[in-house]
Amino acid sequence: MRTPVSDSARHGWVALGTSGERVLAVVLDATGAALQRVDLSAAEFPGWVIDRESAFSPRWVWNDTPRWYPRLLQAGIRVSRCHDLRLSHLVLEASNLVVDAAPLRAASRWHALPYEAGALRAPVLFDWDSDTSRSALPTDADETVAEFARQQAAITQSTDPNRLRLLTAAESAGALVAAELQVAGLPWSRAAHEQILHESLGTPDTTTGIPTQILQLRNQIHELLGDNTVSLDSQPKLLRALHRAGVLVESTSRWELAEQQHPVIAPLLEYKKLTRLLSANGWAWLDEWVHDDRFRPVYVPSGVVTGRWASSGGGALQIPRQLRSAVRADPGWKLVVADVAQLEPRVLAAMAADNYLADAAFGRDLYAGIVDSGTIASRPEAKIAMLGAMYGATSGESGRLVPRLRRSYPRAMALVDGAARTGEDGGTVATWLGRTCAPPSSQWQVAQAQASDSGASEADVARARGWARDRGRFTRNFIVQGTAAEWALAWLGDLRSRLARLPPAPPEERASASGSVFDRRAHLAFFLHDEVIVHVHESQATAAAEAARAAADAAGRLLFGEFRLDFPLDVSIADTAAKD
Repeated sequence: MRTPVSDSARHGWVALGTSGERVLAVVLDATGAALQRVDLSAAEFPGWVIDRESAFSPRWVWNDTPRWYPRLLQAGIRVSRCHDLRLSHLVLEASNLVVDAAPLRAASRWHALPYEAGALRAPVLFDWDSDTSRSALPTDADETVAEFARQQAAITQSTDPNRLRLLTAAESAGALVAAELQVAGLPWSRAAHEQILHESLGTPDTTTGIPTQILQLRNQIHELLGDNTVSLDSQPKLLRALHRAGVLVESTSRWELAEQQHPVIAPLLEYKKLTRLLSANGWAWLDEWVHDDRFRPVYVPSGVVTGRWASSGGGALQIPRQLRSAVRADPGWKLVVADVAQLEPRVLAAMAADNYLADAAFGRDLYAGIVDSGTIASRPEAKIAMLGAMYGATSGESGRLVPRLRRSYPRAMALVDGAARTGEDGGTVATWLGRTCAPPSSQWQVAQAQASDSGASEADVARARGWARDRGRFTRNFIVQGTAAEWALAWLGDLRSRLARLPPAPPEERASASGSVFDRRAHLAFFLHDEVIVHVHESQATAAAEAARAAADAAGRLLFGEFRLDFPLDVSIADTAAKD
């Protein structure tokens, strides 16, 4: 179907809904007014999307990106922009920048949790009724338009519309990236992974399936404990066995065990390390998550309350360093690995407009800059102090060093200290673009009220104070981690656009993911908070690296204007993602 596009729609929006196997598209102008309604069959829909993209690149307004975009990608269609109503609803109804959130809160069907892992694994191409995982989320086009209108009104009438527009646009761009990451996959060599497993774990026993290295360590630990029956994977049983052997620890955490002096400690720590590798990324993980030399995890944008991403399958956010050499570019292609240095402290400097901290960071390692300023004596101490300031550490080395930061960087420290006090008092705080933390629970509020009573017990008072301090640590970090997540989304979105402008590789030099919309295009292949991996034809690797740097600069300007602060990247072009 070919439908002409009027000039007034060229910079507008297209809202999508479904009815049975059909798609109803409502073309909106820049104000949200309906210009045209188009009823499309499943067969007509992909071509219609291609026409709209080539004509005016609208923002596609849909209920949930994972419901729509993977199907388009399977059909070989990438879109430039979207407005994800589910993600935007969750942000706007809680934001303290929104003056009247009542209409959003009343539309409770839009308050929906992310997809579960299984719902994203293999969507049926344009068979909308097969998707029952989101039955509570509205799918009708008119309801889509109505929710979009509610959200636009909330933004327009807010105390800072520009920030909320940026936030919802960043959230929506991130949703597109997450879908593309899963479809493109991270190039992964099964052979290299298996070699690492064999070198680290040995060969699985034919009877038990337990690798030889783990079996040997288990036997050694049993001998050193004098108990051949204790289960090393049961914390209570292992703890009792350690106590009997004279290792008087309160837990079996590797941090506490490492402080002990006993012959059993070294093999026990190695055993714990190897069993984690086996359970998290062993042969079973390989069979489930790596196919056709691609690792395709399930990313969950804003899966964490601060706006950071989570993973609902595959453990993308927990790839061990020792396995990074299994991340291998296809023949003739390269990996561009880029990560930003000290993202959260830099974001803190920009949020607080702390010129002294920004000067310590500009053009160099921020922790080294703190040392050069004379604030703290060594780089390790500077790092400990800064993390303590952002996470609310009040004891040990952090407690000793943080006061020095307060003297040298008063604006930055005042910002996080103020956020902590707000949290301790039961208030809410927001990120730079307006994501707002949830209020404290009713149980928390009751505890504080009881503690303020003149007849409160010492135990009640101590409990309430402890809970207040915990909340203060949460709100202190929320504003920094959440704003860092916003910067990262801006970086991702801009880099995605820059990569899309690179020409395709020659047909004979396509990547191994044959048939994918990305098999000839430079594309994002991995994202982890402050790191991206781009898979790119070797002829464009340098251009992709420059795009990553340019996108980081653009993200800083987009969020913080002309404030003098940079976000330097550590960028490498290589065949693997291994780090020294």
